[in-house]
Amino acid sequence: MEPAVYQELVDSYPDKELFAYIPKLGKKYSLSERFNPKQYREFIRNSQPWKELHQWIKSDQFIIGVLDALKAQHIELGYDPSMSQGKRLKRLLTNFSRKRSQGNSARLKARFEFSMLPADGGHILPHTDAPAKIITLIVSMLNEGEWNPAFGGGTDVNRPKRVEDYFNRINRQAQFEDMGEIIDTYEFTPNQAVIFIKTFNSWHSVRPMQGHGSSAMRKTLTINIESHL
Repeated sequence: MEPAVYQELVDSYPDKELFAYIPKLGKKYSLSERFNPKQYREFIRNSQPWKELHQWIKSDQFIIGVLDALKAQHIELGYDPSMSQGKRLKRLLTNFSRKRSQGNSARLKARFEFSMLPADGGHILPHTDAPAKIITLIVSMLNEGEWNPAFGGGTDVNRPKRVEDYFNRINRQAQFEDMGEIIDTYEFTPNQAVIFIKTFNSWHSVRPMQGHGSSAMRKTLTINIESHL
């Protein structure tokens, strides 16, 4: 993001008291349309910087921009967000009646989540994301020099130990000991977006962080682009 815009968003990031604790996903706090939705909507409504960002992310222009950025890197997902609802329904009915497929007629929608992991042991267990998710962007939210790299906090791309776990379209959750190799790690640094595509083997996680006794939080904005019929 532009530095001034990014700084304004970092400075106005919501307080921990608004978040819900989500232990089933690891050691994580979330504020979103799904977790503490009332507090989420109220915060967005009363924060001008986040209200403007929310409006942009909810727009077709944002989704088209992400798809175009991926296409420039030779990643084409077959979605057409400019297609009208009527045309989309007609194509779905035509393809169903002919029992064939001509491109993807699903509607794409975007949402975002405020996410915090405590530096003292915070983590997200290995998973591949729900089938409806198409694209995920993880945007770090921190000031320069605020985070100690020794804590960890990077996003790991994993390869499971067992061949049986290679195919995980339905997003079975795993444990860290189920992963045999860390293929790559995207470090947690300011004003960075990590983008990845949901696939049958898109295993990723955040390993337990090592900031023992620290009150620091790994703060992110997680943007999901999902398919809806």
